[in-house]
Amino acid sequence: MNIASLLEPGHYLYAIADTVELPPVYFGNIGINGAPVYQISQGSMAAVVSNISEKKIRPERKNLAAHNVVIKRLMENATVLPVAFGTIAASNQALMHILKQNSSTFSEQLDRVRGKVELGLRVVLDVPNIFEYMVGRHPDLAELRDDMVGKQHGPTQNDKIEMGRLFDHLLTQDRELHTETVMEVLGPRCVEIRQNPTREEKEVMHLACLVERGAQKAFEDGVFEAANRFDNNFSFDFNGPWAPHHFVSMALQA
Repeated sequence: MNIASLLEPGHYLYAIADTVELPPVYFGNIGINGAPVYQISQGSMAAVVSNISEKKIRPERKNLAAHNVVIKRLMENATVLPVAFGTIAASNQALMHILKQNSSTFSEQLDRVRGKVELGLRVVLDVPNIFEYMVGRHPDLAELRDDMVGKQHGPTQNDKIEMGRLFDHLLTQDRELHTETVMEVLGPRCVEIRQNPTREEKEVMHLACLVERGAQKAFEDGVFEAANRFDNNFSFDFNGPWAPHHFVSMALQA
């Protein structure tokens, strides 16, 4: 057994970049647990890492914040492939293996997102009661609701199921129409747009947009233009720039 290998720290991975765009520099003690962040290179690929003794890292707020701070710092000077939170290479040998085995894939993905950033857009319905809002928009839903309320013995379970199905159908239909309206404006300003699943009932859309670095102002202007096509019941929230998380695949087995 190699005792030295047992004492070797693991490497916590933040991102992958190419050595041409990311020259060898020391990034400071900004990593997980305040560890120094540096890079290890293999050929044309570089992994930005910090040493870590733990085998697993908990997704606590301070750890997530440190992970994101490193990636944001890297983005100031280079295009990077962000690695999923919590990825640890057990040894220097394991890290070199990752870089060597995935070199061509990393290169292809870097070329795809080079010079681009991710911007997010979330649109929600800012209404006190979404059901009443939908009833006001859709006469067939209002008619079904009135029929149920007017029943002498109250609505049956089947009535409630039918109401729920119609509500879900109309809500999905509205979301699709609203998303088409927004993408009509933002589409020409983006390299690519991905629709993420909505996370709550009032959420209308949750978009990830890949945008050229120099086109961020045009994207922001597009968000305002799209928002003007909606009434005050809709709230638009855009954020970023971020590393292109939704446009690369970096779930490494380390």
